[in-house]
Amino acid sequence: MSAPAPSPLEIVGVDPGQRPERQDEVLTGAALEFIAALHRRFTPRRDELLARRAEKRAEIARTSTLDFLPETAHVREGDWRVADCPPALLDRRVEITGPTDRKMTINALNSGAKVWLADFEDASAPTWENVIGGQLNLTDAYERRIDFTDERTGKSYALRPAEELATVVVRPRGWHMDERHLVCDGQPVPGALVDFGLYFFHNAQRLLDLGKGPYFYLPKTESHLEARLWNEVFVFAQDYCGIPQGTVRATVLIETITAAYEMEEILYELRDHAAGLNAGRWDYLFSIVKNFRDAGSRFVLPDRNAVTMTAPFMRAYTELLVRTCHKRGAHAIGGMAAFIPSRKDAKVNEVAFEKVRADKDREAEDGFDGSWVAHPDLVPVAKASFDAVLGERPNQKERLREDVDVKASDLIAVDSLEARPTFEGLRNAVQVGIRYIEAWLRGLGAVAIFNLMEDAATAEISRSQIWQWINAGVVLDTGQQVTAELARQVAAEELAAIRAQIGEEAFAAGCWQQAHDLLLRVALDEEYEDFLTTPAYEILRG
Repeated sequence: MSAPAPSPLEIVGVDPGQRPERQDEVLTGAALEFIAALHRRFTPRRDELLARRAEKRAEIARTSTLDFLPETAHVREGDWRVADCPPALLDRRVEITGPTDRKMTINALNSGAKVWLADFEDASAPTWENVIGGQLNLTDAYERRIDFTDERTGKSYALRPAEELATVVVRPRGWHMDERHLVCDGQPVPGALVDFGLYFFHNAQRLLDLGKGPYFYLPKTESHLEARLWNEVFVFAQDYCGIPQGTVRATVLIETITAAYEMEEILYELRDHAAGLNAGRWDYLFSIVKNFRDAGSRFVLPDRNAVTMTAPFMRAYTELLVRTCHKRGAHAIGGMAAFIPSRKDAKVNEVAFEKVRADKDREAEDGFDGSWVAHPDLVPVAKASFDAVLGERPNQKERLREDVDVKASDLIAVDSLEARPTFEGLRNAVQVGIRYIEAWLRGLGAVAIFNLMEDAATAEISRSQIWQWINAGVVLDTGQQVTAELARQVAAEELAAIRAQIGEEAFAAGCWQQAHDLLLRVALDEEYEDFLTTPAYEILRG
């Protein structure tokens, strides 16, 4: 009898005592072969595109500007539309986002939202438990075997009837992140291919049998060539697994400034698999800082909370997105309402709900077809805003917004803002940065901080603003210049305040000193780190 063939992938760095329960249900031999096939076929091109990002960034450093691509003018001027939308994605008026832990899976599916963005990216720290457990939870949900009782609270969770559940759209990790625990031919497999591949392999046919399909959100895309790579992945995966071509649908997050100049090209590359585009805020602002970090004072952003979606350059971005999507028959999905309702303070809720309502009213009136919320209590608030505009229609893609005329310079008119950096803005960046990173290092990617649900994008814009303000020599409203010394002082004060607040035992049990040190490292280093999560992953537990 011959020996079994060796696995094409190695599972490395996983402590036997930390091996997730039911791991073998996810990492079957056939699934690992599929991941290996994806890796060998597409990782070399992924690596080329990551190098191209650096070349693009160097070009921006030389020119301090961006423009629409002359070589793709024929795409922007052409007469084409994306594939027809599948019934399960026609109505996306409210989408809830969150990680794929067991409790969130049930709560999100039951939330009343039309879509759940099941997140393996910014709202999930990529511990091995989260990577494998998230896949199991999604499959268990489709098999309706996910009911459970919380041992801590005694509360039971169960799924509602199938027709009441949100449609799942999975967000895999971005192209830049590797999965350190899966190695093929001596090289880590990209996290994007792991998350996509495991979900697709185990669930594509199952979802078709349920009348839906494998739907995805694509994060951190920086060019239409990266969208082309995703399209090639989809084509290959569908053929490999015997799934009809065009079954996959993808919505691309336009959360980088370079992608904002290539929206039509991104939809074109994915046109047989495209579902829409999404407009966010924190990652988009983070991308502006990253790309224009040495372009002078006109690109210095004020406090992050002062940069709302009504800022002229943000209005240009969102209105261009709506026009682009509807011109090509795709959904335009708006940004996040991150507020977490208080169980104790009705006044806080009243003020926050009004802000959420105004934000969602604006999006619906601008032509968006739906929007994001972070908490189930916000679903009816957002739904009311879109119901008022949509009525019984599933979307408003017929609103072509031909009145919109956005010039290339409008998208980077950061100096149109009147707000300026403040000391409280610096303090908030430090406070949120430390608190978020500490939770991330413990395996939590979605974290409640100051009544807001924050994810990795929040930490990215926070540390980027500290870096930018220091390197631009920004003078705050207090008359203080932002320096490395000032940032260290504020960080030390914040760490001491946290220690006093939570007590020595809780402080020692957490990752507070590591979080403090990592924030200062990525905020103060002369060389700007492209992604905070890259060095954070090196010290992530699990």
